[in-house]
Amino acid sequence: MSPILTLTLNPAIDQTVRLDALVPGSVHRARAVRSHAGGKGVNVALCLADWGLPVAASGVLGSDNAAPFAQLMAERGIDDRFLRIPGETRTNLKLLDRKTGDTTDINLPGLAVSPDTLDAARAALIDLADAGSLAVLAGSLPGTLPPETYRDLTARLNARGARVVLDASGGPLAAALAGPRDALPYAVKPNRHELEEWAGRPLPALGDVLDAARSLRDRGIALVAVSLGAEGALFLGEAGAVHARPPATAVASTVGAGDALVAGLVASLHEGLALPDTARRALAFAAAKLAREGAGLPPRPEVEAIAATVRVEAIG
Repeated sequence: MSPILTLTLNPAIDQTVRLDALVPGSVHRARAVRSHAGGKGVNVALCLADWGLPVAASGVLGSDNAAPFAQLMAERGIDDRFLRIPGETRTNLKLLDRKTGDTTDINLPGLAVSPDTLDAARAALIDLADAGSLAVLAGSLPGTLPPETYRDLTARLNARGARVVLDASGGPLAAALAGPRDALPYAVKPNRHELEEWAGRPLPALGDVLDAARSLRDRGIALVAVSLGAEGALFLGEAGAVHARPPATAVASTVGAGDALVAGLVASLHEGLALPDTARRALAFAAAKLAREGAGLPPRPEVEAIAATVRVEAIG
C-alpha cells in the first residue's frame, strides 16, 4: 500500500498554555503548559497514522530542535522524510481559555527556507509520489517563499498522477486557486473565513457559503470541504453537496481540529468512500480531536461511534 504523503514547510512546536479565562491586559496564572511537535501537515500525518494508514511526512525542520518531531514520528510509525537545516523550528503559543473553550494563537516567524532547500524538499516529496498517490500540502509558507509555491508544487504532483489535497490560506491559497486547470488541487479545505477572503465578500448564510464553494468546484476542483465551526462543514463533490453537523461535544481544545478534519477527508479518499460517508468520517475525526488535547485521535472504535452520530443532509 503506497503511503499518504504530507508536506509541512513551516512546522512548529506548539506550546499550549491552559488558563482559567483569558482577559486581555491582565496578568494570568497558567494552570498547565504542554508542548508538542506540530504544524498542519504533521497533525494530519499523526491522525492518519492513528487511523492505521501508512504515512510519509516531509518538509523542513530546524536541526537544533528537531528531536521532538523525530521522536513523535518514530512513536507513531510515520516515515520521516523531513529535511534538517541549521536553526530552530519556530514555537507557536496557544492560549486555551478553559471558560469558553476558545484558543488564541500567537504564531511566530518560521525558518528562512532558501530556494535550494525548497528544491530539495520538493524533490523528496515528488520522488515518493506516483499515480494514485494522495499528497497533502498544508499550512503557511515561510516568509522567504513566494505564494505560488503550492501552485507550482501541485502542478508537478498532478503530472505524476497524484491527487493533491490543499489546506492553506491567504496568498498561497489564492495563488493555488488562480492557477491553470492542470495546476489545481484535487481537493481543498478552506474554513468560512478563508473562503470569504478568496471570494472577496462576506458569506453570512449557508447559501452564500454554498455558492462560493460551487464556484471552486466549477473551476475544476473535484472535492471542496468548507469547515463551519460549530455548524459542521459543507462537502461538495461530483455527486452533489451535503451539509454535515457534528454531535454535541465537550471541547477540551480546538487546536488541530481542522487538521483532523483534513485527515478524515484524506482517509475517506484513500478508501474511496461516497460523499455522505466522507462527510461523516471527516466530522468524526474533528469531533474526536475536539474532545482531547494534543495531536492525534482516540482509538478507532471511538471515532467510528462518533461518525454514526453525525447528521448529513443533501443540500442545493
